[in-house]
Amino acid sequence: MKHSLYTAFACAAFLAACGDDDSDFIARPDGAKSSSSIARNYSSTTEPYTIVDQFNPRISYGEMVDDRDGQTYRTVKIGDQTWMAENLNYRDLRKVWDYDSSSFCYNDSAIYCERYGRFYPWSTAMDSIGTWSTNGKGCGGNGCTPTYPVRGICPSGWHLPDSTEWRILINTAGGDSIAGEHLKSRSPDWETQVNYDDKKRYGGKDTYGFSALASGTYWDIRVGVACIPRLSTEIWTSTSYYSTDAYAIHLDIFNNNAWYYTPEKRSSNPVRCVKD
Repeated sequence: MKHSLYTAFACAAFLAACGDDDSDFIARPDGAKSSSSIARNYSSTTEPYTIVDQFNPRISYGEMVDDRDGQTYRTVKIGDQTWMAENLNYRDLRKVWDYDSSSFCYNDSAIYCERYGRFYPWSTAMDSIGTWSTNGKGCGGNGCTPTYPVRGICPSGWHLPDSTEWRILINTAGGDSIAGEHLKSRSPDWETQVNYDDKKRYGGKDTYGFSALASGTYWDIRVGVACIPRLSTEIWTSTSYYSTDAYAIHLDIFNNNAWYYTPEKRSSNPVRCVKD
C-alpha cells in the first residue's frame, strides 16, 4: 500500500483557487447546484477531449448495456478478466452523507460525466443500502464484512473489483512500477496538465485497452479538496482499509506506477466494474 505525495501536494496547491470561481464541483445529477457544494473548478483549460481519444483503435473492444438506464459501455478482456473500458456513469440519486445526491459530475457538467463517468462515495460504490444486492449492505462509513464478489453500483452480471482482482490486472500489466503506463489511455489528458511544467509527465500506451483517463478525484468530502482532471485518477475497490478508509487504485501523470491508495470512504471516486 502506498500513498501518493504527488497527489496530496497537487490537491493542496489548488486550494487557493477555490474562492476564485463560482462554479461548483458537486451537484445533483440533474444539474442543479447542491446546497452543500464546497469545491470549485480551478481552470477553464480542463475541458475534456472528445471521447474517441480515450480508446485504443488497435484493440477489439466488446460492448455491454446497463439494463437500468440503457447506457452502453465498451469492455475489454485482459488475461482471464473482462473489464469495463470506461468509468461507470450510472445516475444514482439517493442522498448520501451531507449531499443531496450520491453521484456527481465534475464541474456540474454532463460532458464530464460522459467522458469521465460519475464520482461515487464508497458507500454508494458498495451499494451499502442493498438496492442491487446484499453483498455490500452496511458498508458505509464504518467497518463491515462484505460477501465477495460485491456487485455494488455495477450493472447486473458485473461487480466492483476487490483489491485482489486489481492486483491480478496490475501484475498482468507488468507490476506496480510500470502498469500505469499500460493501463492509462493514450488520450492527451495525461500529458496536458497546464501546471507543473517543470516536471516530466508520463502519458499512457493503453497496451491492453483498459483506457484509464485522468478523471481526477474528490478526495475529502468534508473540506472540499478536489483534484482536477488531467492530473490523476483513483478508482474504487470493494476492499475496506480500517473503518474509515478503503482501497483505491491510483494513477497519475508524474510516473508510470499503479498503486493502492487509501482515501477516506467519504471521498468520491470513479468506478470500474469487472465481469462476474
